[in-house]
Amino acid sequence: MPEFPFADRLTKLPPYLFAAIDEAKAEVQARGVDIISLGIGDPDMPTPDFIIEALYKAAKKPANHQYPSYIGLPVFRQAVAEWYKGRFDVDLDWESEVVSLIGSKEGIAHFPLAFLNPGDLALVCTPNYPVYPTAVDFAGGEVQFVPLLKENDYLPDLEAIGDDTWRRAKMIFINYPNNPTAAVATEDFYARLVEKAREFETIIASDAAYTELYFDEKDKPLSILQTPGAKEVAIEFHSLSKTYNMTGWRIGMAVGNAKLVEGLGKIKTNVDSGIFQAVQEAGVEALKKGDHYAEQFRKVYKDRRDTVVAGLRKAGIECEEPKASFYVWAKVPGGAPSTEFCKEILQRTGVVVTPGVGFGQPGEGYFRIALTVGGQRLDEAVSRLVENL
Repeated sequence: MPEFPFADRLTKLPPYLFAAIDEAKAEVQARGVDIISLGIGDPDMPTPDFIIEALYKAAKKPANHQYPSYIGLPVFRQAVAEWYKGRFDVDLDWESEVVSLIGSKEGIAHFPLAFLNPGDLALVCTPNYPVYPTAVDFAGGEVQFVPLLKENDYLPDLEAIGDDTWRRAKMIFINYPNNPTAAVATEDFYARLVEKAREFETIIASDAAYTELYFDEKDKPLSILQTPGAKEVAIEFHSLSKTYNMTGWRIGMAVGNAKLVEGLGKIKTNVDSGIFQAVQEAGVEALKKGDHYAEQFRKVYKDRRDTVVAGLRKAGIECEEPKASFYVWAKVPGGAPSTEFCKEILQRTGVVVTPGVGFGQPGEGYFRIALTVGGQRLDEAVSRLVENL
C-alpha cells in the first residue's frame, strides 16, 4: 500500500498545542478523573439570544442560500466600519479597507501568502499564538522570533532589533491584548512601532481579537489604527468570537491599509467562498447592538479573574492581575519545565492548564489559565490547584 508521505511543510510543524493538550486530557479522563479544563480560550457562555434570532431570521431568506460575497456583504463591512468609528474613532472606507474573515485565524493564516515570497523575513513577537509562525512557514518565509519579556511589560524591545533586520523584515506580527501573557499595548509603544514600520517599510499585522475583554475603563485597549500614520503600514485582525461569545460562528474582519486588505482579499477569492450570508447578517446585529452584552461578559470575566488570581497567590504562585483578555499568566513554581508541571497538575488534580513554552521559548517557566469556566466548577478548579501546588 502506498505510504503517501506528508509534504515537507507538514513534517516541519510541531504538534498543534491544543491538540496535544486534548490528547493528554483524554488519557487522564479515561481513568475516570473529573476533568476541569482551563486550557483553551473558548468562551463557555452562550451567544446572546438576539444574535441567534437574527441568524434564524436571515437563514430563512432564500437569497442567503447562494454563494456569498468573497470579501463580505456590504452591510457587514459597513457595520464593521461603523463599529471601529464608534469604538476607536478610526475612520475606515468599508469598500477598500474592510474584508470579512471566516474567523480571524483564517485571515491571519492566509495573510502572509499575499505579501511574502520564499525567503522573506517575518518577525513574530513571542510568546505567541501558534498560527503566526505557521502561516509564515506555509508561505515559504523565514521567521525570526522577537522575545516578549516581563521586564519590558511583554512588549517587544524595538531598539534591540537591528537596522539590518528591520530592512529585511517584510512584516511583524503583534498581538495586544496579548495571548498568552494578557499584556496591553501602550500608546507610546504603538507610536514607536509605527515609526519603525514606516521608516523600514515593514508591514504590521496586528491581532486585536481581545480588545473588548478589559476590566477597567482606564485600561481600555487601543487599536493600532488609532496611531497617526498606522494606516500607511498596518492591517488589523479582529473577531466577533471573543467579544460576543461567537467562536463557533467563524466570523471576523481585517481592516486597515487598503493595499494590505486588497492582497488578503485576492487570496481569499482563490481559497474560500466567503461567510454564509445569514451569519454575516447576524454579525451586523452583534456589532450594532452587542455593547451591553459585551459589558456583562466583562463583569463575569473580572469576577473569574479575581477568583483565580486570589487562589494562585494563596498557593504562593506568582502571577500578575491581567488588565485585559481572559487569561492569567502565572509563574511555574520551583523552576520546573512548564510542560512537565502542567502534566503533573493534570495527573494530580484533573485541572487542565497550558504550558507557557507551547507559545514559544520565552514562555518557558510560565503557565496560562483560561477564564472560560465559571461558578462552582471554577471554584473547584482553584481549590484543587491551591491544595496541590
